[in-house]
Amino acid sequence: MTAPELIFIDDSLLVVNKPAGVLSVPGRGEDLQDCMATRVQALVADALVVHRLDMATSGLLVFARGKAAQRRLSHAFAQREVDKRYVAVVAGHMAQDAGEIDLPLFTDWPNRPRQKVDFESGKPSVTRYRVVSRSGRDTRVELEPLTGRSHQLRVHMLALGHPILGDALYAPPEVLACAGRLLLHAQGLRFGHPVGGEMLSFDCSVPF
Repeated sequence: MTAPELIFIDDSLLVVNKPAGVLSVPGRGEDLQDCMATRVQALVADALVVHRLDMATSGLLVFARGKAAQRRLSHAFAQREVDKRYVAVVAGHMAQDAGEIDLPLFTDWPNRPRQKVDFESGKPSVTRYRVVSRSGRDTRVELEPLTGRSHQLRVHMLALGHPILGDALYAPPEVLACAGRLLLHAQGLRFGHPVGGEMLSFDCSVPF
């Protein structure tokens, strides 16, 4: 079991860099017990889960130290008091340099864990985007989710006609084949400290 890469640690929380291909929390089954929660708790015994990243997504993941910090941090994430910034590489050249995607999302039950745009039953889901660069046949884009729905960034980019490279769930075969992993990385986080309240800001370099 590989030790996690620590970005920050104090008495109330820790932040790690989650590699792509590792679960945030244990899955069902003996073969799905290795995850970031297990790895972090082996290093820091009182670490508790606050939020999750998709298995295929890399980047910043926050853990609380103790129940009180977990309650405060979980509330901050739930109440959208955490600024999140992701970087992705998507297929095609995006026409607009920046914009906002407002498309409600709902679980595609026959095809779980896939999600889908659903204007009747979907939950409000909003993502801001900004083009970083365009090259060849793809676009590097910065994504800011204003809501935290499952697979939100992946489905929103697909809905725009620009699936994320290497996305085994949503990309067509030719886009999946463009990368050996999902090119989605949680690069930045900004939130108030659960005890002192001072603003904390973290950045994690993009590995692609």
